[in-house]
Amino acid sequence: MQTIRLRVNDKIYKHLMWFLSRFNKEEIQLIREDAEFVSIQEYLKNELEELENGTAEFISIEQLDNELETTIKKYEA
Repeated sequence: MQTIRLRVNDKIYKHLMWFLSRFNKEEIQLIREDAEFVSIQEYLKNELEELENGTAEFISIEQLDNELETTIKKYEA
């Protein structure tokens, strides 16, 4: 599957989105670059940079297990 990015005039945006929505999800997947998308993209970019720079902090399996148990107990009550 290929990815393309378009800059579309406001006058035709609705028409283009209508046209694209006629395809099924196996043919075309619409990815809206809203504020949430951009925020997640920036977060992941920063995480990748930390991994590549060797500055990422890792935790052990035991620490992860403890964090998960704490979170589960917090929301069980």
